[in-house]
Amino acid sequence: MGYKNFWILLVLLLSGIVLGSFIGDMAQNIPGLSWLNFGQTFGLDSPLIVNLGMLVVTFGLTIRITMASIIGVALALVIYRMI
Repeated sequence: MGYKNFWILLVLLLSGIVLGSFIGDMAQNIPGLSWLNFGQTFGLDSPLIVNLGMLVVTFGLTIRITMASIIGVALALVIYRMI
């Protein structure tokens, strides 16, 4: 098996997360598929604001992990192994 590039894995994982979250959001109002949008959100509830007089910097990060995004990551790993 040849050399596998880290950047390919990173792009596949990010694609799996984004597509999984998109599918989870689309399926939230469908009765049989609403479980795909079940998940947990963590991060900063309110942004951290640093006021330096002339410069104001705002930091904020929220991560939402859903069942669909976990499935998307698993599929991305399977695709990466097949490459």
